[in-house]
Amino acid sequence: MSWKETKLYSILNTKCPRCHEGDMFPKGTLYDLRKFSEMNEKCSCCGQVFEPEPGYYYGAMFVSYAFSTAIFVAVWIALSYLVEEVTLAMMIGVLLVVVVGLLPINFRLSRSTWINFFIRYKGPCQHTSESGSRSR
Repeated sequence: MSWKETKLYSILNTKCPRCHEGDMFPKGTLYDLRKFSEMNEKCSCCGQVFEPEPGYYYGAMFVSYAFSTAIFVAVWIALSYLVEEVTLAMMIGVLLVVVVGLLPINFRLSRSTWINFFIRYKGPCQHTSESGSRSR
């Protein structure tokens, strides 16, 4: 199994969980405050719908919570090694900056992780259709 065939590749690169080729999010919108949460409707390669049903991504909030908890612990450990005395104000300030700064990444990775729980990898797209559309 190659790196491109793993779920981790699909999650970290926010690629389609079914073909690992199409992008889940439009390019260039990660740190655009108005567009970072926009998703492509479906995969440009295999046609996999990225929101199979209304409210599909409510479960991604739990994934986001887990990621945020890991960030909190990492910041706390890093501060305890870097600073002799960690104050509450320092902890809150650093956490606020880090969590807000990583919000778009956390949002996208949470959704990518959630959809990868339920959609299996089927292999790369086949580009054999004469009508210009891609098929499997």
